[in-house]
Amino acid sequence: MQRVIGAILILTATSGAGYVYCRDLKTYLGRMLYLRYIFSLIKGEIGYTHAPLPEVFREVAGRIKKPYCIWLLEAANDLETREETGFARVWNRCVDRYLKPLELKTEHSILIKEPGTFLGSLERTTLDHTLQMYLNRLDLEIEKIREGLAAKMRIGRCLGVMSGIFLIVILI
Repeated sequence: MQRVIGAILILTATSGAGYVYCRDLKTYLGRMLYLRYIFSLIKGEIGYTHAPLPEVFREVAGRIKKPYCIWLLEAANDLETREETGFARVWNRCVDRYLKPLELKTEHSILIKEPGTFLGSLERTTLDHTLQMYLNRLDLEIEKIREGLAAKMRIGRCLGVMSGIFLIVILI
């Protein structure tokens, strides 16, 4: 009887690990989609109001959730206090500091830092076009994540169950 209960517990635990892996994959995709949403808000705000970047960041931060709003508010504050020279430095530092809890992959973190090179220095028409190209690139990255998501989720569930069965066979 103890072996049966142990086998059920092992199978439940490994299946749960597979479930947690799948949930983490979905959460990561949601984070990337939300970042895309934020950049589309920034693009729309710049195109509509033609306001300076600190004002744009504050306006967008009022419409989004934490930790994203903190990131934009701190970027706006740092831009206004001008403690560091160059928009790119301020942007990169804020991304590193305030988006760290998102646990973005290195390539996606670099992708989020990319607007720091052009956001603070271009004319409005060029900036609009450049932001649209950036959003298209972000869409491609999201599609790559989506394409692999179904297969990774299937593998995660199967490996969870199969590793449980393997452990049960070894221990019995």
